[in-house]
Amino acid sequence: MNPDPPRDIDVDVDDRMINASKGQVNIGPITPDHQPGADSEFSDVGIHTNSCGKQKGDCYSDSNLNFDEVNEIDDSNAKEEVNLNHQVQINGGNGYNDYMPTIKAQAQFPKPQPPPVEPNVERTQSLSLPESMPSIGKYIRDRSSTLSAAIVKRLSSLKEDGEEFFGKNDSLKFEVTEIQIPGVKVTVKLKSEDDGFDLKGRITFFSRSNCRDCTAVRKLFREKRLPYVEINIDVFPKRAKELMERTGKSEVPQIFFNDKLLGGLVTLNSLRNSGELEKRMRELLSQKCPDAAPKIPVYGFDDDDQEEEEEEEEKDELLGIVKMLRQSLPIQDRLIKMKIVKNCFAGDDMLESIIHHLDCGRRKGVETAKQIARKHFIKHVFGENDFEEGKHFYRFLEHEQFITACFNFRTAVNDSEPKSPSFLADRLAKLMSAILEAYASDDRHHVDYYRIGKSEEFRRYLNLTRDLQRVDLQLLTPDEKLAFFLNLYNAMVIHAVVTIGHPDGILNRRAFFSDFQYVIGGYPYSLSVIQNGILRNNRKSPYSLVRPFGKGDRRLQFAPAKVNPLIHFGLCNGTRSSPTVRFFTAQGVEAELRSAAREYFQNGAIEINLERRTVSLTRIIKWFSVDFGTEKDVVKWVMNYVDAAKAGLLMHLLADGGPVNMVYQDYDWAGNL
Repeated sequence: MNPDPPRDIDVDVDDRMINASKGQVNIGPITPDHQPGADSEFSDVGIHTNSCGKQKGDCYSDSNLNFDEVNEIDDSNAKEEVNLNHQVQINGGNGYNDYMPTIKAQAQFPKPQPPPVEPNVERTQSLSLPESMPSIGKYIRDRSSTLSAAIVKRLSSLKEDGEEFFGKNDSLKFEVTEIQIPGVKVTVKLKSEDDGFDLKGRITFFSRSNCRDCTAVRKLFREKRLPYVEINIDVFPKRAKELMERTGKSEVPQIFFNDKLLGGLVTLNSLRNSGELEKRMRELLSQKCPDAAPKIPVYGFDDDDQEEEEEEEEKDELLGIVKMLRQSLPIQDRLIKMKIVKNCFAGDDMLESIIHHLDCGRRKGVETAKQIARKHFIKHVFGENDFEEGKHFYRFLEHEQFITACFNFRTAVNDSEPKSPSFLADRLAKLMSAILEAYASDDRHHVDYYRIGKSEEFRRYLNLTRDLQRVDLQLLTPDEKLAFFLNLYNAMVIHAVVTIGHPDGILNRRAFFSDFQYVIGGYPYSLSVIQNGILRNNRKSPYSLVRPFGKGDRRLQFAPAKVNPLIHFGLCNGTRSSPTVRFFTAQGVEAELRSAAREYFQNGAIEINLERRTVSLTRIIKWFSVDFGTEKDVVKWVMNYVDAAKAGLLMHLLADGGPVNMVYQDYDWAGNL
């Protein structure tokens, strides 16, 4: 449930650098015949940077040589056995886009063979190098063997000649020693006492979404590079009972070392500040985790949550009638108002079937038909009414033309009794917040979509989206509707990127925002419909000639009466220039939107040049200028969301009566990986 702890690496771009930690030596080759661009056998791959700004050594390195054993040096032949371990991990972490040279993929690259003297030597090769070209494989093996033998021979000669090694730390108890060899820089880190600690047990802590103390615990474990298991009781609600039984309280976080309760954040900070944390870890985590410890959540099977939820789901009271109608009504294509309407049936036929099935009067039959329509089992073919007597035609929700294009539809409509829209909105926000806490960087600028797609949290989110098919959104308050559609947009973007990937090019982007849909309350909603039809009250999208909704579209009832321009800073479309992804609460959605706008403008969305009297703004304001007003109104509006220094500059530009030049920044459509 948690990302792997980061590992450090030393890189020297001027010389060949070797970093040995716990008997491990990392070599970064910088030789004339391996300079970038020196050979056509090189291309670019991405170097990732983590949220603290360091290069991810655990994900990328040119070469890793692990010297597991170095036998006694023989002066006659200076021959040593070296265990080589070449690893290149192309996709890891949250994806960043600097570049380093690497060998291009070759077809049929051979697997390296172990040395004849040590048959137990294991080698791994980059996934990016297929298995052909024996000459390339032989070249790499020869170069590696020659290099390692040269290093060992030089070390031996230095020792024999009595040359002194240069140490960075003058103390007798130094931790790092540097050995300088012409063309090679060796850094040796001695094995410390902490490095020798073997963590056999398991750290587990219970948490909730959007909990500051839980965030602090998570951050501390990541800084110390400690593996941990997080049990978010908003994701696994059945585990809340276990938390109460184990601790006698419902507050989080609650931290366990194996099966022993350590406490919350206060206890953890107290142990860290007193220096007792490592001691306590040695006492409690040196043994294998017992069965009595909190269980690790398992994908799809955690304490039978899903099975219990399915058993507890109430079948809709009208489901029996609906099943009868599905089997008995004549469903066929018809010519209605000069249009061919597919898979429809006559309302009169439906009414007669209900009266016959219930053995009731016409009035009760009409009321039953209206209830079926209000629960979104059926729809008028032209959206004219819920249900009325007369010559009207309807179709079942599963026969709507848009239904198969909706990504929350799985072969059949969810026939269970619709859940409360407030419950579903709250559950959606908590699930997606838990996903971001586990699989996004601390600043939310980078999202690991690959790991999200494989996570238990995302699987549960997908199950939740099926409950939106027939939900009644009319029961939501205005603030709940605003928060729901903001959160739904951001969640759908994550789902779309996981499913179909980031769009490239104008045409693909248009399809991305228009064709990726959910069916919600019986109607289709795309990303464009949510943003422009609902949140912007049926306004045209940039460079579009038509509005999302036509006259009489029933989805208009969910649009706010007045457009709030702050919504543009709460929507994340998965790009680098987009506002950071976040999820909102119905109770504080207005304040949270203002906070999102301040963060966005303080991170480079506005630049001011006082000499040229120029204000450079995010292109979002240009695209949706009708939501912000005139340029002068925009400047006044932005002053509420920038720091005091920039607000003073804007006020100065407006006060002297001179012209203010507005320019707009380029938009980076690359993904927020």
